[in-house]
Amino acid sequence: MAGGIAAAVPAALFVALAGTVLHGQDILVAGVEVPWGAAAALVLLGAVELWLSATFRSLLPTAACGVLCYALAGWWSTLENGKRLIIGDLAGNLWIYGIAVVTILMLAWCRRYRKPQA
Repeated sequence: MAGGIAAAVPAALFVALAGTVLHGQDILVAGVEVPWGAAAALVLLGAVELWLSATFRSLLPTAACGVLCYALAGWWSTLENGKRLIIGDLAGNLWIYGIAVVTILMLAWCRRYRKPQA
């Protein structure tokens, strides 16, 4: 169990940093900006949470990764002007609120990887 938490902390730091850097990327399609970076960041989060759950056969590392990632991204979105890493635009909102949605979905999906109860 402790190994799962020990792996979840650096995984969450990586996902929070990489997702925050990636979420601002967008592409112009027919005059509409599509925030593909936020979607890619959420896919990265889901993949890391799935890996944690499958590797450690527990939901705790998945939950810890999601909570820590959400806390870091939330903190970075509340910094003062000029230092803020996540702004309140569409991509920023998708990234912040998507972290919670993806984590809940992955917790529901990854229940199948738990160790059987003795």
